[in-house]
Amino acid sequence: MSNPAEARIKAEITENPVMLYMKGTALFPQCGFSARVVQILNHLEVPFKTANVLEDADLRDGIKGFSNWPTIPQLYVKGEFVGGCDIITEMFQSGELATMLADHGIAHKAEA
Repeated sequence: MSNPAEARIKAEITENPVMLYMKGTALFPQCGFSARVVQILNHLEVPFKTANVLEDADLRDGIKGFSNWPTIPQLYVKGEFVGGCDIITEMFQSGELATMLADHGIAHKAEA
């Protein structure tokens, strides 16, 4: 594989059922959009891994090219690109995110 960032992304989204590429970390998000997606995943009690794109310029550029999506954060579930902050927020509000997680066998807290 000629692109190390692409190889890293493929490995991470394969090894981690829920993978979030974000600015900062889950404990210390560095942008409001990343913070919102972390908040949604935490609210649903979804186990997830993160990668901080601010620590690696190649990863920051690589993830945008990999998904053909220009913004960060980016959420992947079972290797599939789901979307960025606005899409995740809409899916959460409509219940579609919880349904998708259930359909993929991802443990999460059911909404009351």
